[in-house]
Amino acid sequence: MARHKDVKKVVLAYSGGLDTSVILKWLQVEYGCEVVTFTADLGQGEELEPARRKAERAGVKEIYIEDVREEFVRDFVFPMFRANAVYEGLYLLGTSIARPLIAKRLVEIAKETGADAIAHGATGKGNDQVRFELNAYALNPDIKIIAPWREWDLTSRNKLIAWAEQHQIEIAKDKRGEAPFSVDANLLHTSSEGKVLEDPAEEAPDYVFQRTVDPVDAPNEPEVIEIGFEKGDAVSINGEKLSPATLLTKLNELGRKHGVGRLDLVENRFVGMKSRGIYETPGGTILLAAHRGIEQITLDRGAAHLKDELMPRYAEMIYNGFWFAPEREMLQALIDKSQEFVTGAVRLRLYKGSANVIGRSSPYSLYSMAHVTFEEDAVYDQKDAAGFIKLNALRLRLLARRTKG
Repeated sequence: MARHKDVKKVVLAYSGGLDTSVILKWLQVEYGCEVVTFTADLGQGEELEPARRKAERAGVKEIYIEDVREEFVRDFVFPMFRANAVYEGLYLLGTSIARPLIAKRLVEIAKETGADAIAHGATGKGNDQVRFELNAYALNPDIKIIAPWREWDLTSRNKLIAWAEQHQIEIAKDKRGEAPFSVDANLLHTSSEGKVLEDPAEEAPDYVFQRTVDPVDAPNEPEVIEIGFEKGDAVSINGEKLSPATLLTKLNELGRKHGVGRLDLVENRFVGMKSRGIYETPGGTILLAAHRGIEQITLDRGAAHLKDELMPRYAEMIYNGFWFAPEREMLQALIDKSQEFVTGAVRLRLYKGSANVIGRSSPYSLYSMAHVTFEEDAVYDQKDAAGFIKLNALRLRLLARRTKG
């Protein structure tokens, strides 16, 4: 924990919402320091200029507002999807993968502005505090980090609002009431948790879902799309070349229309407790299905199976905040090597909440119709299978004879 006297300037991850607005003023009051704000456009779908105006009114001189959507998808989301990363079998890591980018920019801006420390608004109960800080320390081992939620006594929403009013902090009218749940959003997903969602036995209310129509209300006619891949990354939709962020945005629109990508999950947080979250990852769900589709014909069995064995470990690294750790980078090198020939096109049918692969093709396909045909062929001698089976059965037969006695 940073000492007050050691901190003269702090870079704050700032959204302009109630929590970070209070944190901004709290840093000025409690630490007596200058605050630099950093607001990232990760595709969360919110107007960011209000954050600039609020920071200016709070006396902030150095305000960073950056559109990092392309970097986010190109350098973080796409490498993760090359691995088909899924945490605990279901979660596509939408919040987790955004944290290393934010931490990276906080550390870089601290260096640019001569700041002594960085600060974030993550609570002491969740995963994000771990992700922000592990990734920051990996990039600057000497960085000071301030986590107000672990220091102050503003332990309720009412206390936050009272403190804000005491210090003349502007509070939006819709922020004065008790929020029914909390939301984290970026171009890959939305995550909703807390309040009305805390009881895992209760179905999530319809109003929680923001990125997808209810599959029941989705179009009654399916839609077929084609996604083009080059070396494991999606590069086109229906033949149209698109940048990474533009492509994911388009897939989100398609997924939204057809109700694709809803998930109700009770997960195991890194800090030890279980939590219930409602996730919407429309474009990512389509992308994962398509990527697995193209790998089915372009990856060798050994490579594909090794990737699947390593994937849970890789996903856990991202979930727990170890994006910049050497083990993640080592696995990434292996994963990227596997993608050299993962090029081609995949057709999918989107319908009532599902995204199903219905066709795939590649100039590097390992699929041989000559070998798999049920008709007569000249490339596979079925008699060879007898020796193959006999050799694989040898140890089983020896075991069986011993057991038989």
